Amino acid sequence: MRQPGHNDTRERIFSFLHDFFGERGYAPTVRDILKGCGISSTAVVQHHLDVLEREGRIHRDPAVFRSIRLAEKRNTSGVPLLGVIAAGQPIPVPSPDTWTSQTLDTIELPQEMTGNRQVYALRVKGQSMIDALIDDGDIVLMEQANSAQNGEMVAVWLKDERAVTLKRIHFEAGRVILKPANRSMKPITVLPENIEIQGKVVGVVRKLR
Repeated sequence: MRQPGHNDTRERIFSFLHDFFGERGYAPTVRDILKGCGISSTAVVQHHLDVLEREGRIHRDPAVFRSIRLAEKRNTSGVPLLGVIAAGQPIPVPSPDTWTSQTLDTIELPQEMTGNRQVYALRVKGQSMIDALIDDGDIVLMEQANSAQNGEMVAVWLKDERAVTLKRIHFEAGRVILKPANRSMKPITVLPENIEIQGKVVGVVRKLR
């Protein structure tokens, strides 16, 4: 026999999923749902998610964190969130490829934001690109690339520093200037042989303030 309010709880969870996707562009965790819906147990959340999945209203991948997708959403694509990138001082990382080697989350985005390109997402740390409307905590959508034009916003691997940073790139005779979009911060000047371009920014998902 169903407990009173059983369906109400499920509909509240489903509405929360709608709102969360609409505001943030990616799926909530079970604990996000628990807190947002005022539910006392993760087991209760899991039960209702199981029912919603059986009813065909959501889809989940048990092997992927934040994998909930709304079945009724159309023309969306899952974009892997691969890690953090510095918009400030470069963040040291162990090697030039491990920072994009493991999916942390999957973000569900409208296909018009990604087009037919293979893109991935990085969460921004720092405020050096604030004048380009990219703030701390925002998510940038990246298209893999190993070259760029003057003024393009890129993820750059600094070989000697063993660090990666997000900046606008400018090429000059014998040097490369990585410029922030923040008047209070200074550009980084490096030799061409010290950099490796690893992607270009093609979109931004803003964090709620």
